[in-house]
Amino acid sequence: MPEQRDIRVLTLNLWGRHGRWPDRRAVLIDGFRTLQPDVAAFQEAINTTDYDEVVDLLGPGFHVVHLTGREPDGTGVSIASRWPVTEFRELNLYVTPRVDPSRQGGRVGVAEIAAPDPVGPLLFVNHKPSGRLDFEHERELQAVGAAQFVEELAARRGAHVVLAGDFDATPDAASVRFWIGRQALHGHSVCYRDAWESTHPTEPGDTFSPRNPLVISGDPKASSAPQPGWPQELGRRIDYILVRCGDHGPTLEISTCRLAFDEPVDGVWASDHFGVVADLVVRRRDQPLT
Repeated sequence: MPEQRDIRVLTLNLWGRHGRWPDRRAVLIDGFRTLQPDVAAFQEAINTTDYDEVVDLLGPGFHVVHLTGREPDGTGVSIASRWPVTEFRELNLYVTPRVDPSRQGGRVGVAEIAAPDPVGPLLFVNHKPSGRLDFEHERELQAVGAAQFVEELAARRGAHVVLAGDFDATPDAASVRFWIGRQALHGHSVCYRDAWESTHPTEPGDTFSPRNPLVISGDPKASSAPQPGWPQELGRRIDYILVRCGDHGPTLEISTCRLAFDEPVDGVWASDHFGVVADLVVRRRDQPLT
């Protein structure tokens, strides 16, 4: 069956430069060259005055923007696009005193991208809420704040909206149910279509899995702050690609969705998260709604 794709979207938590970084770097570079994403949302990406991890891994040909609010070592949230970024806006989501501004969790960035026809102008959103297990209250408030921010921009632009990121919450969490239109929060509601659920409705799709030894062991030998493992982790789907819905469903059809970097290469795992890749298609006028 021929590939149906007008835009390929990727999200991946890069895990900074922890672990066997030279080996991981090689796997990531080769993987990105094979995947050829058009737009990508990255979390735990390093950006300092002398090193840009996203540019290093993707190579030339991408427009890269970095959110502020980065950790002392440059860890934070970034967006990359094969097409020009015409405008970029971000919002901090420090919704309670428990949210630590020195950590990357608690920001949303929106890049307006000049995608070619038939896609046209695109709002690409990287949402990174707080990550602690006991911070679902904060994630709920952050989801509402991020959604309102995006809705205001979308109302002015009239563009497609694709939202991606490491949400640090499973599909049954209130913050995720809010995004996919199954639960209102604090008097607000939106509706986005979950790319994975749309194409794999019966598969768990864990992106943070004990199948990956980096999840279990972490990086205790890190030269900077040690990265402890999760020895009792059972597996969770916490990384998402979502497409904003209009009156009759998502404005971009979800053709395919799959995991990326979910197997080792010569014994090397690319990151402690698996990535998510989705191919999206603009529905032609002669195509019926499905």
